[in-house]
Amino acid sequence: MAPVKNGRLLFNEIPDGYPEPGKTTVYDESQTIDIDGTPLDGGFLLKTLVLSIDPYMRGRMRDPSVKSYIDPFALGQPLVNFGVGVVLRSEDPDIKAGDHLYGMYPFQHYVIQKNAKLFRKVKSKPNVPWSAYVGVCGMPGQTAYYAWKEYANPQKHSTATKTSFLRTVVQLAKADGMKVIASSGSDEKATFVSSIGADVSFNYKLVDTRKILEKEGPINVYWDNVGGSTLEATIDNAARGARFIECGMISGYNTKEPYGIKNLMRIVAFELHIHGFIVSSLAHKYSDEFYSTFVERVSRGEIKYNEHLVRGLENSGEGILDVQTGKNFGKCVVVVADE
Repeated sequence: MAPVKNGRLLFNEIPDGYPEPGKTTVYDESQTIDIDGTPLDGGFLLKTLVLSIDPYMRGRMRDPSVKSYIDPFALGQPLVNFGVGVVLRSEDPDIKAGDHLYGMYPFQHYVIQKNAKLFRKVKSKPNVPWSAYVGVCGMPGQTAYYAWKEYANPQKHSTATKTSFLRTVVQLAKADGMKVIASSGSDEKATFVSSIGADVSFNYKLVDTRKILEKEGPINVYWDNVGGSTLEATIDNAARGARFIECGMISGYNTKEPYGIKNLMRIVAFELHIHGFIVSSLAHKYSDEFYSTFVERVSRGEIKYNEHLVRGLENSGEGILDVQTGKNFGKCVVVVADE
């Protein structure tokens, strides 16, 4: 077979605010690959099928001098995130052509990998397409499952609230008998969250979050990836000993002056428990359990989810912007290719 284009989405420029398609990231088709003949050197050739777009990616679009829990993207190189691909050729005895592998992928159509330990074999199941393995059955679902198991300590008839991320958390909290308050960024999203069990579901752009919490609280468990004034309002309406599960603060990702929270002394006065976490730190405790039990619940239809599919690697930049601005309705997944 003649060489084919190996399109890539490159990190082109550190953004000042929101990442701009065609500026922050650019699509490049200058490279080619010989699918049948390129040397594998003991590795395996993957065709990328789906890639995940996640809020945390904005934090990797930074100057290398700024330290964080994960390395920044390299300028001039493809973005990297969770994906699923199919093996086309392999010289690794543990990996066979036709295997589907979940792991970290560069944003390009084809890639040669040499360390099978960095990937997990996944199988298609009812209600679990490949896209689900980078969403509800991938890192976002793991984020919900691991931290809920580790930090929530849910009590029946107590109250949990979540910001506009991880609808899986709503379903975990309801399964544990909790009252759930959920905020979303549109009426459509709020309606969906009501349909999966939230007792109080509202559009925070139209309704004052603080007033909702004053009426429906106090809050015993708060799941947060927004931060800012919403976190401040929840601290003001938290029950004594409430657990705060902090997995992100997207309200500050695209601004140079994040909101300054003014009521932190209430953490002391009300003995609040603030748990910041990175999902990979809990994987050793819960990963096998997640794949053996939770993915099966999704397959049986017990866990509901929806997706915001972006078709074509060249359109990934728009998907990244959609997630940062909240325009996505469901987990954002780039569909790079069919089988």
